[in-house]
Amino acid sequence: MGTFIIEGGKELHGEITPQGAKNEALQVISAVLLTDQEIEISNIPDIIDVNKLIEILRNLGVKIQKKKKGTYTFKADDLNLDYLKSDEFKTKGAGLRGSIMIMGPLLARFGSAFMTKPGGDKIGRRRLDTHFDGFKKLGAEVVIDNEANFFGIKADKLKGTYILLDEASVTGTANIILAAVLAEGTTTIYNAACEPYIQQLSKMLNNMGAKISGIGSNLLTIEGVKKLGGTKHKILPDMIEIGSWIGLAAITRSEITIKNVSWENLGQIPRVFEKLGIKLIKKGDDMLIPKQEKYQIGNFMDGSILSVSDAPWPGFTPDLLSIVLVTATQAEGTVLVHQKMFESRLFFVDKLIDMGAKIILCDPHRATVIGLNRQSPLKATTMSSPDIRAGVSLLIAALSAKGTSIIHNIEQIDRGYEAIDKKLNALGANIQRVSSL
Repeated sequence: MGTFIIEGGKELHGEITPQGAKNEALQVISAVLLTDQEIEISNIPDIIDVNKLIEILRNLGVKIQKKKKGTYTFKADDLNLDYLKSDEFKTKGAGLRGSIMIMGPLLARFGSAFMTKPGGDKIGRRRLDTHFDGFKKLGAEVVIDNEANFFGIKADKLKGTYILLDEASVTGTANIILAAVLAEGTTTIYNAACEPYIQQLSKMLNNMGAKISGIGSNLLTIEGVKKLGGTKHKILPDMIEIGSWIGLAAITRSEITIKNVSWENLGQIPRVFEKLGIKLIKKGDDMLIPKQEKYQIGNFMDGSILSVSDAPWPGFTPDLLSIVLVTATQAEGTVLVHQKMFESRLFFVDKLIDMGAKIILCDPHRATVIGLNRQSPLKATTMSSPDIRAGVSLLIAALSAKGTSIIHNIEQIDRGYEAIDKKLNALGANIQRVSSL
């Protein structure tokens, strides 16, 4: 397992370009299974989770060519569907939660799909009911082998229908869209997720010949078509990485310019960090975070302490609450961080407390951060990354701390962040990657 050795307390400076969005990449790459025509996708991030999906598709028989860094062509014209029942697929699928995204397109095009119970972050219960309820309403039969952790779905013909989702699940919405585009008749999805990634997937499918309307809203209408063709698609910059660099700049007293952030797709992210007292300057499509010696957390109008919570889009993304939390440790003021969606994502705060942060973990979903106002810097320590977002938060904390910190299990960070050590070292950080200690 890999390890980072971080010499903290350094001021960073320079420009950084965000990678392509991981969550969008997993969706649009899965969509190539809907057609036998060639599809070109650019701005694909070179990260573990995305590379695992590409490997699964290649083993499934998809012809994949890398044209240049971040740009691939895919052609799914001669697939080996028996691979889905192999032990190799069961092992590889179990290590990637995003592998669930291939079920919708395979069901739509071939009438069946198989999937081992997917893995991913250990951040609490993440149910798949929304996916399978949608498939069933479209006419599929679902077979679940709980002992083998194996799922199967099949349908002679998918038929459009009205679907009211019990939760605005991003991956659930995407999977149902991927199944419905080739269904017979009209499908209506209400309470659909409307994140930019869902919008991007829908626009890509329309460019392939699908008929999806209501894009950007929580009410999608999909008129099924018989066949889809090829297209070219560019993935958005990763909003989670952008938010991570905002927090990093603030806590390390650094001036950083984030290039090509796609402001119109950031939603609440700039506003939430501004509530923490962080200055953000818009320069075209770039974002400048100027050096700030101090930043003060605002209060609500009635004087009560600020609370930051996650919500479905256009609310604040849960993937950045850990970044908000660690950034607040050196602010002036107090904030309540309320993680509603996942019950284990705040358990990494014990590492921050060990580093000297003043945090009260109220329960599995809420933590109160009392900012140190730079009166006491965080202390270097040794820790392990429990998941992608907590891992990056701990890395940001280590970069602000005095002394040498060690982070083990950095594969979790590599699952979502491309060459993060090289990017940050180019800004003046001192991060050493070693295979083991």
